Amino acid sequence: MPIRRAPRLTEAEVTDEAVYLNRRAFLAAAAAGAATLALAGSQGSAGAGAVPSTRGPLPALRNPRWSTTEPTNRLDEATTYNNFYEFGVDKDDPARLGHLLHPRPWTVQVGGLVRKPARFDVDDLLKLAPLEERIYPLRCVEAWSMVIPWIGYPLSALLKRVEPLGSATFVAFTTLLDPEQFPAQKPQLLGFAGLDWPYAEGLRLDEALHPLTLLTFGMYGQVLPNQNGAPIRVVIPWKYGFKSAKSIVRITLMREQPKTAWNAAAPQEYGFYANVNPTVDHPRWSQATERRLGEFRRRKTAPFNGFADEVAALYTGMDLRRDY
Repeated sequence: MPIRRAPRLTEAEVTDEAVYLNRRAFLAAAAAGAATLALAGSQGSAGAGAVPSTRGPLPALRNPRWSTTEPTNRLDEATTYNNFYEFGVDKDDPARLGHLLHPRPWTVQVGGLVRKPARFDVDDLLKLAPLEERIYPLRCVEAWSMVIPWIGYPLSALLKRVEPLGSATFVAFTTLLDPEQFPAQKPQLLGFAGLDWPYAEGLRLDEALHPLTLLTFGMYGQVLPNQNGAPIRVVIPWKYGFKSAKSIVRITLMREQPKTAWNAAAPQEYGFYANVNPTVDHPRWSQATERRLGEFRRRKTAPFNGFADEVAALYTGMDLRRDY
């Protein structure tokens, strides 16, 4: 299968977007959003120690090495067209109900097969390593995509802090379980969307330690909106979007491959690895092309979402049509 390198971005090629968190708030937030984004851009860089409020600017130094050259989608597209099934199955449910989520106070327990298990406050995590902005394409298994400027730092910085044991080979992520904040988790909706709660995802340890895997706190120069996984999520750009766990409360290193939400719900449709592979169709649609939000014509799907040169070596010897 042909492999191409993800194109690289220069700063001049990214257009900053006026910030608004949902359609109703647009008129009120447009003027203020433009001002805060301008302020964030003027900061130049953000080292470890920058701690934002639950909303507002999150300055970060752009890292062109790990960024795509493709134009970014508008922020309103990225914040109003979402899969976040804890809020509901419709694409606008996360923006409509995201106000129910309270991203502070928030802690993340990191443990399992590690020498130094610890519970981290999210504001302490923001100070653990320098923040970077990275422009990654997000490819959904539903065959739509968008390009987003994320803010975070490599997940490896956190994992190395807790010192994984030699027996650790996988990393599991668990999303918050709280029906008051996530209405689709209420008992009368148990199994809503075909999923068991809490949402669970996982990576192999070498995937989690890859420098592309981003522990993410913001996007578009701002703190993560609730509907996009506030206050902390992971972004793995060469995998389908459902691998990127949102609103994380627990990270566990383990020996055995963890159970994951969609693989448990429909293993015939959603594999554990979930690498973007245009040659492996979903049982109900082709993955050879995708619909980029904002574009009229469909485009060809790139192997590993355009990052084949960086990550293909992780899967040497594997049958990527079987281990999908």
